Amino acid sequence: QVQLVESGGGLVQAGGSLRLSCAASGRTFSSSGVGWFRQAPGKDREFVAAIGWSGASTRYANSVKGRFTISRDNAKNTAYLQMDSLKPEDTAVYYCAADATGWARVAVAGYDYWGQGTQVTVSS
Repeated sequence: QVQLVESGGGLVQAGGSLRLSCAASGRTFSSSGVGWFRQAPGKDREFVAAIGWSGASTRYANSVKGRFTISRDNAKNTAYLQMDSLKPEDTAVYYCAADATGWARVAVAGYDYWGQGTQVTVSS
C-alpha cells in the first residue's frame, strides 16, 4: 500500500526549470518502480519518465530526453522529476505513480498507485 502526493508545479517561462517531488507513504515504496506521467487538456495521459526500485534503471519519453531527469531517494520515500529547458508544450498536469513490481514501466496500466497531480504551466 502506497500513497503518493506530488508537489513543485507552477508557472514558469519557456526555458525555465522546475523540480517536481513525489512524496510517498507506505512500507513498499523502496521496492517500487516510479513513473511520471502528464496529461494536457483534451489529451490522454502520456508517459514522461520512469525509474526502477534501485534507481539504476531509468527511461524517458523522446520528447523530454535530455531535458528532464528522474531520480529517487528511498531513504526519504521521495521521487523527483527535474525539468529543465521547459517548453510551452510541456504544460500539463503531472502525476507520479508507483509500480509494485519495482520495474521502470512506461505504460499507464503498469502502475498500481497514483498521486493527484500537480499543474505545470509553461508560458511563451
